[in-house]
Amino acid sequence: MNFIETRGNDGKKPLEVSFSEAILNPSASFGGLYVPKQLPELEENFILNHIDKSYKELAYDILKAFEIDIEESEIEKALNLYDKFDNPANPCPVVKVKDDLFVHEQYHGPTRAFKDMALQPFGSILSSIAKKRDEHYLILAATSGDTGPAALNTFKNKDNIQVACLYPDGGTSDVQRLQMVCEDGKNLKVLGIKGNFDDAQTALKNLLASESFKDELEKDGIKLSAANSVNFGRIIFQIIYHFWSYIQLLKQEEIKYGEKIYLVVPSGNFGNVLGGFYAMNMGVPIEKLLVASNENNILTEWINTGVYDITDKELKLTKSPAMDILKSSNIERVLYSLYGGDRTKEFMEDLNNKKIFKMSEKETQKLKKYFSAVNSDDLYGAKIIKSFLDDGYLMDPHTATCIKAYEELKDENLKTVIYSTAEWTKFSPTVLNALNQDDKNYPDKEALEIISEKYNANLPQSIKELFNATINHDMVIDKKDIEEEIVKFIRG
Repeated sequence: MNFIETRGNDGKKPLEVSFSEAILNPSASFGGLYVPKQLPELEENFILNHIDKSYKELAYDILKAFEIDIEESEIEKALNLYDKFDNPANPCPVVKVKDDLFVHEQYHGPTRAFKDMALQPFGSILSSIAKKRDEHYLILAATSGDTGPAALNTFKNKDNIQVACLYPDGGTSDVQRLQMVCEDGKNLKVLGIKGNFDDAQTALKNLLASESFKDELEKDGIKLSAANSVNFGRIIFQIIYHFWSYIQLLKQEEIKYGEKIYLVVPSGNFGNVLGGFYAMNMGVPIEKLLVASNENNILTEWINTGVYDITDKELKLTKSPAMDILKSSNIERVLYSLYGGDRTKEFMEDLNNKKIFKMSEKETQKLKKYFSAVNSDDLYGAKIIKSFLDDGYLMDPHTATCIKAYEELKDENLKTVIYSTAEWTKFSPTVLNALNQDDKNYPDKEALEIISEKYNANLPQSIKELFNATINHDMVIDKKDIEEEIVKFIRG
């Protein structure tokens, strides 16, 4: 299967590229992204045939359906990295918490967040391609807290790969920051930047599109790629677990085959819910994708009004920081799927140049066939965390935003799966504030210990060890110095 560009072709890049080319060189014409030329058509009983199969078997069969140009042995090697999860046979369990509500727990991997689900196998495949081609790559990652640790973990000490990771100083939890700055891989560079996640992501996109930066890297024989969800290598693995949600409800005899369900996804950069959109279009019986946002409610406004407007928006720092984003990269792939390349180019150029784009009423209604959206605030999230733990379930602040969508957006009485994208350990001070109903400034270590002891909550060894680990990356820089520092890094 080949991949094409969301904003059309500039006459310089190929009209179509293979999967391996799309993930090695994810920047498409006019600053666009790569998408599949078409989604695969699965066999009629594909879902039923996977009820008694493992997650790895499901993943393998979906990747094969995309006809990606990766050797079978390399695919198997990549999927075997799910053996590093708490339960290799079921790396992302779907847990019942109410009669019609289920939590898809995506945080059972090495860095305790959903990014492991895609980045563990993606990192393996990308590095194997680079090694096979005898090419050397600089992988850029910009993070609001979870992509960074997962990318650093998967690429650590991989041959032919160097990684530069950008995070907003003060814009992540302490645990997330420690997971990054304590990494000791010789091929890793972590840079805090004075700014927010949008600044980090904009810097990443600008570098990916910069011919002068690429020319500078070429002097050292290095090519450029990315670990963010601008890279379809991430997205392809995020399609799989939405199939798993449906299969698990079938396996638990909570639904009958063909019965539709709701999926609720807490969203910032729109990659996770994009995976659900593709799964829906590949045949998973999803009634609608319900998008949950925090006080940075740009996605809610866009889905409800058809207007994406950041002209007067200032990013708010919330208790669910992974969703503190105003420019969501993966809406572009949805725009392309629904309205085509020419219209997508118009939308994205308007957003980049005028900080706003407006869809027609007809276009907005088409979007609403697939998505509904709502946002909540930190006070609501705190109440939800406490009320659910009172009933025996411990969740993080991002998962808590999903309950607003579950309560307000369902038009039909259908089973609902919400996505828990991070373990409570990543945001323990916020969770403890919610449980104690206070606003005390708890250090992460203290909050982790209190919650673990008082509520008998599991505290993974990898999290415990962070607080005694050596900090190897302590640099915080201005945005203007990012390129200079990265060039210094690759030249040792």
